[in-house]
Amino acid sequence: MFDLDQDIPEPLRPLAWLIGRWEGAGVLGYPTIESAHFGQEIEVTHDGRPFLKWESRAWILDSATGEKVRPAAVESGFWRPMPDGEVELLLAHPTGILELYYGTVEPARIQLKTDGVLRSPGAKEYNAATRLYGLVESQLMWAMDMAAVGQKLQSHLSATLKRVG
Repeated sequence: MFDLDQDIPEPLRPLAWLIGRWEGAGVLGYPTIESAHFGQEIEVTHDGRPFLKWESRAWILDSATGEKVRPAAVESGFWRPMPDGEVELLLAHPTGILELYYGTVEPARIQLKTDGVLRSPGAKEYNAATRLYGLVESQLMWAMDMAAVGQKLQSHLSATLKRVG
């Protein structure tokens, strides 16, 4: 369980379970890359305004030892609750990709799909994605499907993280 910050704005309450620091690991795979394990750290904060700040960083793990091998994905963004249980997630990636997700919030579950993707001229082809986040037995579990580099929408990432702060 976690304590709900009493200063949280009313529109953020359906997303309040995301607030905190999370750490864990997951798996990645896609037809164009080798499957691997990864570690991840996410920090979700708010400053009293009606949005959440999202910071995520990941690294590839050695499958045998669990040791960090190299940095992987980094993303920064904002969760913006909308009326009627809907939400936006805006994400920026250092690889030249900007994403706008739109979806629904239910108790301890968020389902999203891309509403828009922008790529810089040097970015890899990336067309669409879906994300599912859930709080299951006090753990943040999530999965992402992706359509990129000539591939149809299919499983790409999933992870389980524990609240550490």
